[in-house]
Amino acid sequence: MGDANPIRTFGYYSRPSHEGYRITIELPKGNNVVPLRSDTIWLVQNGCSFHGLWSKDPNQHLMDFLKLVDSLDLDVANRERTHLCLFQFSLRDQASNWLERLPAGSISTWEDLITRFLAQFFPSGRTAKLHNDILMFQQHQGESLSEAWTRFKDLL
Repeated sequence: MGDANPIRTFGYYSRPSHEGYRITIELPKGNNVVPLRSDTIWLVQNGCSFHGLWSKDPNQHLMDFLKLVDSLDLDVANRERTHLCLFQFSLRDQASNWLERLPAGSISTWEDLITRFLAQFFPSGRTAKLHNDILMFQQHQGESLSEAWTRFKDLL
């Protein structure tokens, strides 16, 4: 007599499975697309990773990512596709989890990705604080005008 609900051991649940795996980023089709090399992926993973911590600036991560990727000798004709493909390798922990939770195929352009990324990791409360810091900006006691100007530009 077969049991309709067999007992499942821990081993059953820990087996790797592709079920439920979704591809969030739908890459645009390119002409003569060159596959990414593993050393390029490794460089992005280790050269500019973003964990999604509140203390880290997502704008700075985007600048670091673009500086790194654009310095590589990659296919310029498929630049957007390359950015989309490599960006996911720069995300870790909370940031990676955020990307994986988005609906499958919901991102199809670089603009989509950066807009969603910044909306998630640069929340309105942080924007309000920076806005207030800019409006209330003052030169600190003992700070040179040059130092104050640099600090002000950083806020902007």
